[in-house]
Amino acid sequence: MGTVSVDLFITLDGVYQGPGGPQEDVAGGFDVGGWQGAFLDEEAGGAIMAGIEGMDALLLGRRTYDIFAGYWPHQGDDPIAVKFNAMPKFVVSRTLTSAGWEGTTALAEVAEVRSLKDRFDDIHVIGSGDLVRSLLEAGLVDRLNLYLYPVALGKGKRLFDGEGDGFVPTAFALAEPPRAFPSGAMLLVYTPAGPAVTGFDMSAQ
Repeated sequence: MGTVSVDLFITLDGVYQGPGGPQEDVAGGFDVGGWQGAFLDEEAGGAIMAGIEGMDALLLGRRTYDIFAGYWPHQGDDPIAVKFNAMPKFVVSRTLTSAGWEGTTALAEVAEVRSLKDRFDDIHVIGSGDLVRSLLEAGLVDRLNLYLYPVALGKGKRLFDGEGDGFVPTAFALAEPPRAFPSGAMLLVYTPAGPAVTGFDMSAQ
């Protein structure tokens, strides 16, 4: 059975919105997009590219799909564009019935992702915070690849936003040693490890 891995670029204060450019995602008046570029170096770029090269299917939420579909088909022979444009792609959306990006299939429900694990070895989700939360709630995330950047923005979308939308407190286990890059960014790889253990009273120790 294949795995579903989440690739998320995230700030120290948990923001994943608009890493790639100022106009990538301005929802909610977000005006500090494009924060990732200052921390890209050869090692970090190599790690990101290695993950892209290994995947054999791309799974996206609707908003990230719209961003990707409006950008990558127009990037010529860029290696990432070549990979994304050629591979099977899936977008989870209750309103999108057909997808214009060649090779894309629209899924109406998160539950349909389960069958993808029987068809593909290495499925990756990029960004797509709402979808990621739904996949975690459904027990469909196998790996969480967090690229953590040494910057705090004080605004923007956060993966775990505290809205209490049905997410069950979950523990995670470190799946491989943390990897630090020259820019100060880090790659942290986690796997879900069951319910979070809470209720410890430190004052009683």
